Amino acid sequence: MRINLSLGGLLVAAALFCASCKNSDDTPPAETFDVAVAKTALGDILTGADGKTLYFFTKDVAGTSVCDGNCLAAWPLYYKETLKLGAGLSTADFTTITRADGTKQTAYKGWPLYYYKNDAAAGKTDGDKVGGVWYVARPHFTVMLATGQLKGNDGKNYTSTYTEGTGETTYLVDSLGHTLYAFAPDKKNKNTYTKSDFSNNATWPLAEYDAKFIPSSLNSADFGTITVFGRKQLTYKGWPLYYFGPDGSVRGATKGVSVPTPGKWPVVNQNSAAAVD
Repeated sequence: MRINLSLGGLLVAAALFCASCKNSDDTPPAETFDVAVAKTALGDILTGADGKTLYFFTKDVAGTSVCDGNCLAAWPLYYKETLKLGAGLSTADFTTITRADGTKQTAYKGWPLYYYKNDAAAGKTDGDKVGGVWYVARPHFTVMLATGQLKGNDGKNYTSTYTEGTGETTYLVDSLGHTLYAFAPDKKNKNTYTKSDFSNNATWPLAEYDAKFIPSSLNSADFGTITVFGRKQLTYKGWPLYYFGPDGSVRGATKGVSVPTPGKWPVVNQNSAAAVD
């Protein structure tokens, strides 16, 4: 009996010892992802290696990267051949582009992805709004900014004042880079173009959604919605917003700026005057 008790005591002591000897080395490492979603003061954003913030460049609206040389030194490109994605992200939204120099770059919803060299640690977003053309990459942008040359349906280049000429203009697009337009005859929160039977909607389709997720330089109070014959339409500074059918869902296309005459269907941005009653 004494032998059995001694053995039992040894077993109990051994179990207690093993329980107490566990340390942090026994804890499995936290799962890591190539791209994940992080919560920040700017909202949900995309992060890459080591939790570093990823960015969009408004000049890349066409889906090709125009950042090279010194630009690329400040904004290193992001590329991963096979992605391990965090919760809430879909592989269908990620693609690989081939840059002009032959190197590859990962894109999200058609926007090439970059880091910012001055982001010293995970969670830093110092690149947001730099030059008015760099913004944190968000998983669910509703409205985005694009920067580029306006080119009308007539094949001519236009400036931001709708005179012939070259020069970059910043304008609103949706998350996939499709240009948003206003109609000059419209009034504040009043669509004067669309017919009740929507027979002309194919030419100038309504933008039918809310601007829930926008770049940080835009003011959410400038956006709203109106009801047009039972359908929702997005507004910006009181201007009802439309697409142009002949743009053909081509990223960054601005053919509508010359139709039927330059400025009748302008693009809009932070400098646009508010619509009037």
